[in-house]
Amino acid sequence: MNNSTNIKIKLLNENAKVPNKKYELDIGYDLYSDNQYLLKAQSVTMVHLGISIELPNHVGGFVLPRSGLSSKHLIAPINSPGLIDPGYTGELIVPLMNFSNIDYTVECNERVAQLVAINTQTINFQQVD
Repeated sequence: MNNSTNIKIKLLNENAKVPNKKYELDIGYDLYSDNQYLLKAQSVTMVHLGISIELPNHVGGFVLPRSGLSSKHLIAPINSPGLIDPGYTGELIVPLMNFSNIDYTVECNERVAQLVAINTQTINFQQVD
């Protein structure tokens, strides 16, 4: 039985990298910056990933923080979790908040967030007494 889901991806520049998992049992796919970015202390920086994806119907993508980046440097997506709907096919950009008082430089191809795909079904709410 094959439980995989195919997601179409387009690399938008030469620094873009296909998301991947470090370990087979990981649920999140690492997302990589497409360039070097200076994250000023107490500020939000839009970090481009250089990729666009097309999610299948009934699949949502959640962009979540990386625990190492958030616990060691106090940096995480400001809108976490960020939701990618199946209809969105534009470039993926992560608004990273530097909650610390120290500037931080994200290097090109540094892991900045992770993507978790969730299979969904349409929900029908039935009102009851």
